[in-house]
Amino acid sequence: MNKILFFTIAAALIQSCTNKSDDRLPILGSREPVEKNVNGKTVVDTIYQTIPPFSYLNQDSIAVTDKDFDGKIYVSDFFFTSCTTICPVMHRNMLNVYNKYKGNPKIKFLSHSIDIKYDLPSRLKKYATKLGVEGNQWEFVHGSRDSIFGIAAKSYLVSAFEDSTDPQGLVHQGWFILVDTKKHLRGAYDGTKENQVKQLMLDIDKLLAEEAANEK
Repeated sequence: MNKILFFTIAAALIQSCTNKSDDRLPILGSREPVEKNVNGKTVVDTIYQTIPPFSYLNQDSIAVTDKDFDGKIYVSDFFFTSCTTICPVMHRNMLNVYNKYKGNPKIKFLSHSIDIKYDLPSRLKKYATKLGVEGNQWEFVHGSRDSIFGIAAKSYLVSAFEDSTDPQGLVHQGWFILVDTKKHLRGAYDGTKENQVKQLMLDIDKLLAEEAANEK
């Protein structure tokens, strides 16, 4: 099974989970049962996949790490500024999500550039400005080849890689990944499809309600 087919199937399975009408969104990705002792009794707990530590530079040449997303609900994706295929559609749709939650301190956005060579912070800044994005609620980030491609496949379950046979030399999927305050994956949505982006916003509202309930 080739790389792109594997991640297409994996992402499709993720998306199938997000279309359920349950009040609580599923936790996606790998999980591991772990035994622990509680009040003298052995109970089985579940350890879910989380987004690991990371460090990038954003569009303002400021270091951005996983700590900046502690306690935040955020939406992640992979793109590059010179992309002429799905990226323009993805980020027009993401802009609608951003505008809905603009100024909400509990919501952030994280767009990873996969063009390691050319998408330096200055170029990302021009891109963000053209979109009409200000401040750091939506971070456009540049990182090393391993840090970007590695976290895409292993942590966000999104296919992103260099491909010399592609006209632009880069290939990626257009999934928007919803991550909760504990850095669990909670949903995946095709960023090129308006109906799935609308579902993303409904699911963000579900997560906000879930977090509000947990705080009581």
